[in-house]
Amino acid sequence: MEVKNVAAGLLHSACIDETGSLFIFGEKVVTNLVLEEDKNESTPSMISTLPYSEEVACGGYHTCVVTRGGELYTWGSNENGCLGIGSTDVFDVPERVQGPFLKSPVDKVSCGWKHTAAISDGKVFTWGWGGSHGTFSEDGHSSGGQLGHGSDVDYIKPTMVQFGENVRALQISCGFNHTGAILEYK
Repeated sequence: MEVKNVAAGLLHSACIDETGSLFIFGEKVVTNLVLEEDKNESTPSMISTLPYSEEVACGGYHTCVVTRGGELYTWGSNENGCLGIGSTDVFDVPERVQGPFLKSPVDKVSCGWKHTAAISDGKVFTWGWGGSHGTFSEDGHSSGGQLGHGSDVDYIKPTMVQFGENVRALQISCGFNHTGAILEYK
């Protein structure tokens, strides 16, 4: 197997091979995908329910995949709405993220601990944990803002980050509780 894309999360990892197949391994990550019960996997297990995969990203307890057609699939814990499916329900199988991505395909995706960011049509969309009641909260002040919407509010659906006119996003990367982007100004 020749690996063309790889990602590491808190307790799990994933990779995509040259045929567009997704493999996942780690602690309790393959529930209902390939096994009948939670099980730690030390060797990669293929997830056969996805179309040809191009890019994978792993967060704290969630996983995102962009397909060749630009569809975005997510699954996992969904804390604070990090799956972007409009709820905080846990999904043990890949669920397609819709909203703005029905009109334009996803080019890039990145996962933080409990938040996610994607690029679609040159625009950045973020969702999940906004940072309220954060791990580094002090005197009632949040450690958040990683979604880029000017607050520490959680978003359960992809929401566009406002950068102004004539700006195009080229790359996106999420950390534990921060997000960075490479932008092109036209």
